[in-house]
Amino acid sequence: MTKSFRTALLSYLLNQKVRYFGMSEAGVQSIRRAHAVQPVAALQSEYSLWWREPEQDILPVLEELGIGFVPFSPLGKGFLTGAINEATQFDKTDFRNVVPRFSEENRKANQKLVELLTRIATEKGTTNAQLALAWLLAQKPWIVPIPGTTKIHRLEENAGATAIHLSAAELTEINEAFAGIPVQGERYPAALQQRVGR
Repeated sequence: MTKSFRTALLSYLLNQKVRYFGMSEAGVQSIRRAHAVQPVAALQSEYSLWWREPEQDILPVLEELGIGFVPFSPLGKGFLTGAINEATQFDKTDFRNVVPRFSEENRKANQKLVELLTRIATEKGTTNAQLALAWLLAQKPWIVPIPGTTKIHRLEENAGATAIHLSAAELTEINEAFAGIPVQGERYPAALQQRVGR
């Protein structure tokens, strides 16, 4: 079976059986290859005020191809809410225990980001979570963040972000302020990072 026949067969099967197709943590070349076979409806990957790497290559490709973006961890795995600091003790099964960004040293260094977010949120009359989500919603109309929670009051709080309007001047202020604070620590351990962006 030739490669072109396999591609044509896969395309036919996908068009017959799959209405919407999404990808997770994919790199630019993988997105383009997949989209050429079956239109990709959405990409899921991390994006927040704490992790802005998708702005470099991923977001321009998604906009070019008309693909939606579903950012997970829009609150920095809880860090941006202000509920986590260098003294926080995670349960031994918590994934954040192996994430370099969540080492005690890096949490302490990154606290400057939370302090900045808290100041701006207070001035705006919102919570940190609402401001971080409102910032994401203001980036592009095809970006739909998916904050995770197990608590109804947090769900209601997060939903309140849709009512917050950030002006162009406010977005510029936030972007410039955050650009001046370098984030410490990688978002994944090395072994996991090798599996991202393929």
